[in-house]
Amino acid sequence: MTKAELDTYRETLLALRTRLSGNVSHLAEEALRARGGEASGSLSNAPLHMADLGTDNFEQEFALGLLQNQEQALTEIGEALERIRKGTFGRCEECEGVIPKARLQALPYTRHCVACARKLQRSS
Repeated sequence: MTKAELDTYRETLLALRTRLSGNVSHLAEEALRARGGEASGSLSNAPLHMADLGTDNFEQEFALGLLQNQEQALTEIGEALERIRKGTFGRCEECEGVIPKARLQALPYTRHCVACARKLQRSS
């Protein structure tokens, strides 16, 4: 892989990391925000109706799931940037083959080629 290609992937990963970091902050605020309360016309933070409580719990669990996914992606991006620094970026960690550029463009922080990713997914 050429230096220009690596620089392009580095810039892509850094931009993605910046975008996801903002999303993580927003999701964390959303997930931890108190529900009900004065904003909903109540004097306490307890929902007045069981359906409201169920909706609030669902929304919080959904936000926490998204937050977990975003944090995992941020970890993968950091590791991909480290692989660029070490000179191993673009090589499958399983078979050590070259990861196709189309796959790296779609998922720039991937660590496996398609064949190995499928194999690993089936074994999970």
